[in-house]
Amino acid sequence: MSEEAVAEFKSKQRETWSMGNFADIAVFTTPVAGHLVRFAGVTKGHLVLDVGTGTGVVAITARGRGAKVMGLDLTPSLLEHAKQSAAVAGMDDVVWQEGDAESLPFQDAAFDVVLSQFGHMFAPRPEVALTEMLRVLKPGGTLAFATWPPEQLIGRLFALNAKYIPPPGGFAPPMQWGDVSIVQQRLANKVGDIVFERGIMLIPALSPQHVRLLQEAKAGPFVRMVQVLGKEPARLTAWRKEVDDLVSKYLHDNVVHQEYLLTRAVKI
Repeated sequence: MSEEAVAEFKSKQRETWSMGNFADIAVFTTPVAGHLVRFAGVTKGHLVLDVGTGTGVVAITARGRGAKVMGLDLTPSLLEHAKQSAAVAGMDDVVWQEGDAESLPFQDAAFDVVLSQFGHMFAPRPEVALTEMLRVLKPGGTLAFATWPPEQLIGRLFALNAKYIPPPGGFAPPMQWGDVSIVQQRLANKVGDIVFERGIMLIPALSPQHVRLLQEAKAGPFVRMVQVLGKEPARLTAWRKEVDDLVSKYLHDNVVHQEYLLTRAVKI
């Protein structure tokens, strides 16, 4: 793929995640952040980098455990939300950096722990993002991330969206980072002590339609879907029905169950 195609892809990602108000949905990921930070063994004194920090839930959680933290994201509007949340929590010393997971603006071996929660998985070239994350991690340091399995709700929703609006060719699907076998292949010979763990993210909802409307209003990829499909009302109606039918399979007792995968490894 050309550098121009990569740059265009990233520009579109930045634009997409600026749509809506993702902070209103990111609040549901705060328990996942607690799980990830504990899973990674973050403790007082660690130098931690949160790649694709978004609204900062992982970075702020890590700071709460006494770590020195930097959060990096490609989208300035998300970083503004992160700064506001950190201020509310009394953690103004978290450092926020606009930047690219594929070109981290840090020296080699700068961090004890590198984290990512549903962030680095959207980088267009997995091998580049992984190389960068390991480059800035100290030998013996911990790499840990949360991703969406392709066979579970979020993975299936992204696959559904791709059916209606095919993504640009040549880029690895982000949900591959939720496939244990693919993650093992990508990490092979680069790390040791690979550990996987699963969890469930819960979202209270009265109906699948409530979940979809929340996504359509707040989550950039869904905001964009409605914008594009709005030009073809029949396709928009069909997409909405498929989303509702899919979400209904994961809605039990007024709670949507979204399974996620945690991965942890030690840099060799």
